[in-house]
Amino acid sequence: MHRHTRREFLPFLCGLAAARAQSQRYDLLVKGGRVVDPSQGLSAPRDIAIAANKVARVAPDIPAAEASLVLDARGKIVTPGLIDLHVHVYDGVAPLGIPADPACIAKGVTTALDAGSSGAHTFPGFRRLVINTAETRVYALLNISVVGQSTLSEDNPWGELLDLRYANPKLAIKTIERNRDVILGVKIRLTRNIAGDHDLAALKLAREAADAVRLPLMVHIGGSASPVPEILKLLKKGDVITHSFRGGEGGILDGRGRVLAEVRKAVEGGVRLDIGHGAGSFSWRTAEAVLKQELLPGTISSDVHQFNVAGPVFDLATTLSKFLHLGLTLEQVIERATTNPAHTFGFPQGLGTLREGAEADVAVFQMAEGDFEMRDAHAEVRVAHRKLVPVTTVKAGRIYGSASIPVVRA
Repeated sequence: MHRHTRREFLPFLCGLAAARAQSQRYDLLVKGGRVVDPSQGLSAPRDIAIAANKVARVAPDIPAAEASLVLDARGKIVTPGLIDLHVHVYDGVAPLGIPADPACIAKGVTTALDAGSSGAHTFPGFRRLVINTAETRVYALLNISVVGQSTLSEDNPWGELLDLRYANPKLAIKTIERNRDVILGVKIRLTRNIAGDHDLAALKLAREAADAVRLPLMVHIGGSASPVPEILKLLKKGDVITHSFRGGEGGILDGRGRVLAEVRKAVEGGVRLDIGHGAGSFSWRTAEAVLKQELLPGTISSDVHQFNVAGPVFDLATTLSKFLHLGLTLEQVIERATTNPAHTFGFPQGLGTLREGAEADVAVFQMAEGDFEMRDAHAEVRVAHRKLVPVTTVKAGRIYGSASIPVVRA
C-alpha cells in the first residue's frame, strides 16, 4: 500500500514550529486557497483552521502564526473531503476489489461507500480487513446476495443472483442490524448475466430487506431482463439508481434519446440518480443527451475497481473533471461529490462540509489547464481543457501520509 512520504509534502508545508507556543490556537491551517463548499454556498478565498479533528474556523486571512502547521494552498482549489458513493475496495476477496487508500484518500476521497462487494456471508471479513484498517473512511452497502459480488469480467461472467436462493433477506437484515454503524443500505445488480430473468423477484427480496431495516436501496441498472419502468415501480424515495448515464440497453433514455417519463417521475418522487462511471456504465453521448434535457445527476461517483482504475475512470477527481467538460460548474460538480452524497445515505453528520465544528476532512486540488483526452466506458474520447488533479488530503485533521498530527478516528 502506497504511503506518501513527508518529503512529497514539503512544497506545501511551512511554518512548522519546534514547540507549540501559547499563541498557536490551531493544529493545522489550510491557507490561501479558493474554498468551494456548496453546503455553505461558499466559493471564495478562505483559510481553514483545524483544531484536533474538527474545523475550528473558516475565514479570510487567518494569521499563520496561530497554527502549528500551515498547508500552503495558494492557487489551489480547496473542498470538503470528497465522498465517493460507489467504489469496490474488498481487495483480494471480491473480484472487482482494489486497495482503498491509493484509489480514495490519496486522491481526495476521505469517505467511500463500497457498493455491494460483500454480502451477509462475506461482510465480517470486509469489516475486519478493510473498514477497520483503511485510512479512508469506508462504509458499505450490503449485497442482497449472501456471497456478495461474484462476477469477474469475461473470465467468469456469471453473477451472484442467478440462483435466487443466494438472495436471503433474513440474513441480510441480521447482518445489517449487527453493523448499523457502517452498513448504510442494500445493493442489488440487475444485469441479465447477474440476476438472470428473475431480476424483479430478486429486487423484491432486496426491497424486503431494505424496508425491514429502513435503509435505502442502490440499484444497478443496464442490460436487465426487465425494462427500467418496471424496475422503477419497486423503488421509493431515497433509493438510488446507479449507472444512470450508461449507454446501450436498459438505461434511462428511450429509443429516440429522450429521458423516460417514468425516470422523471421517479426523480420528482425522490429517487436519486447516481453516475457510477465504472468500466461499462458511462457514456458521453448519454450524458450529453440527458443534460441537454435539463436532468442532472444527484451524485457523481466513480465505481472505481480493478478493471478501470488504470482507465478510463482512474479516480473520482477525473470523473468530476468529465462533468466540468460537460458544462457543469465547479460548484455543481463539487456539490455532487460532497453535499449531496452526504445526504443520500445515512452518513454521520459533519461529512461533506467545511462548516465550523465539522469533521476536518479537506481535499486540495490543482485545476490543471490544457488538452486532456478523456474516455468514456465505450472508448469514445472528448478533449477537455480543465482537469482536477489531487494534491493533498486531510482526514480528521491529519494530512494523509504525515505523522505530524495524530490520527483521530471518526
